[in-house]
Order: sequence, then C-alpha cells, then structure tokens
Amino acid sequence: MQPDPLMIRQLRADDATIVASFVARLLSELAPGTEVESAGLLPVARTVMEGGSVTGFLASRGDMPVGLIMLNECAAVYAGGRFGEISELYVDPALRSLGVAAGLMEKAAQHGRAKGWKRLEVGAPSQPDWARTLQFYLKNGFAETGPRLRRLL
Repeated sequence: MQPDPLMIRQLRADDATIVASFVARLLSELAPGTEVESAGLLPVARTVMEGGSVTGFLASRGDMPVGLIMLNECAAVYAGGRFGEISELYVDPALRSLGVAAGLMEKAAQHGRAKGWKRLEVGAPSQPDWARTLQFYLKNGFAETGPRLRRLL
C-alpha cells in the first residue's frame, strides 16, 4: 500500500494549535532533557499567526500533519533588500529523510520568489551535534556564512 502523497498548504491563523505543537516538539528536541509543553506556546503561536508578518506552511500525509516551516520577512542592505528567514522547521522524526523537509523548503523558496525575496537564511544548530541538520541545508542550496548570535531584550 502506497503512503498518502505529501500535501503542503499555507498555514492559517486557526492553525495556531498545530504550530504550537510542532514548535514544542522542535524546542524539546533542541534541548534534550527539556520537555516543552505546547499549551505554553499556544498564546504566542496565535499572536504570530494572526499578526500577518509570519508565513508558514504545513506538510501533511492524508489528515496527519507531519511537518512545518515558518518564515519571517526581513530586509538588509547586505542581502540586497527583502529576504526570508526560516525561524522554525520541524518534521516528525519518523518521516525524516523522506522528502518532507525538502518539500517544505521548496515551498518556502517558491513563496520567497513570489514575494521578490533575494534569499532565504536560517540559523542552524551548533556543530558537530547537529551535523545532519547542517548537511540537509547544504544539500538544499544553502551556504555557510557564519554563526548567528542573539541578545535577549
């Protein structure tokens, strides 16, 4: 029996519960031993999804959500103007290496081209712990440009 085909659609404001669930799983995976509850992320997911400044895409097989990608529009002189930043990308671990993330990445690229973005950027997790993640991005056309830092305000 063939698996259901991969379907990718743009997320809507009423998808905040799905977004919170996937981001909680992502954050829990990035910080082993930490269990992030999606209920705590739901208010922020609602605000982000209703604000209109973030675009997301959901991958599903049949009725089962299996991954998502979230994009922010940014602008910088070095980037030649507007560009997209991938803030979250998560695929169910059981479906990794089956083209789900690549499908989401292609949808993000299509969206960016339609918006006139010059590039997509992403901050990959630290190396060498997340070498597989880095290899995925390199395989999908990204180039290393150095680490990203943050300052909490």
